[in-house]
Amino acid sequence: MKVQAILPTAGAGSRFKSTLPKPLVSLGGKPIFIHALEALEQSIAIDSVILVAPESHLKEFEKVLKQYDLHRSTKVVAGGKTRFESVSNGLKALDKDTEIVLVHDGARPLVTTKIIDEAINLCHNEPAVIVAVPVKPTIKRVNIKLEVKETLRRDELWEVQTPQVFKKDILLKAHEEGRGLDVTDDAALVERLGIKVKVVMGDYRNIKITTKEDLVIAEALLTLNN
Repeated sequence: MKVQAILPTAGAGSRFKSTLPKPLVSLGGKPIFIHALEALEQSIAIDSVILVAPESHLKEFEKVLKQYDLHRSTKVVAGGKTRFESVSNGLKALDKDTEIVLVHDGARPLVTTKIIDEAINLCHNEPAVIVAVPVKPTIKRVNIKLEVKETLRRDELWEVQTPQVFKKDILLKAHEEGRGLDVTDDAALVERLGIKVKVVMGDYRNIKITTKEDLVIAEALLTLNN
């Protein structure tokens, strides 16, 4: 089955508070998104990658790509104002004969190729696959008055990560029917179709860089991994 990956990097990154687009910020001597892209590149299951970059910084991303020895074909397309729009733009750039689509956040630089491959392999037999880890803290549901309504069962709660992998036709349908909805990941759109989503065990080190504190943590984890 032909597999293409979509790497959205077009988010505003307002919580990161940087004049430079967050994916271009250096982590261990490389832009954040390059770490994620290299992990995708190392997967023999992936045929090519579609990088979704901020429309106002396309040339900068293309220039950075040329600085690294990347063997997979990487197409750069402009993103939208929201993550939904950016992934949708990536979907429009898919090859017609692609059967499986992987979506991975460009702000998750520490993903491993092992996890990527496991998720893709499971999607050969499943319509939708997400990577996630069990939550560690106790989680409570709280109302607008900051009053505890209930304590949730921790053994049923998982923190969702990326990559998320789907049969192409399913993801296309989910995006078509999900326009205008406020969702934070593609799996939520697929769930609305009534389609079963399977989980692959992720890695607690596969963090998403949202704030500058996250960047410090990622630097430390990168040092440990090396």
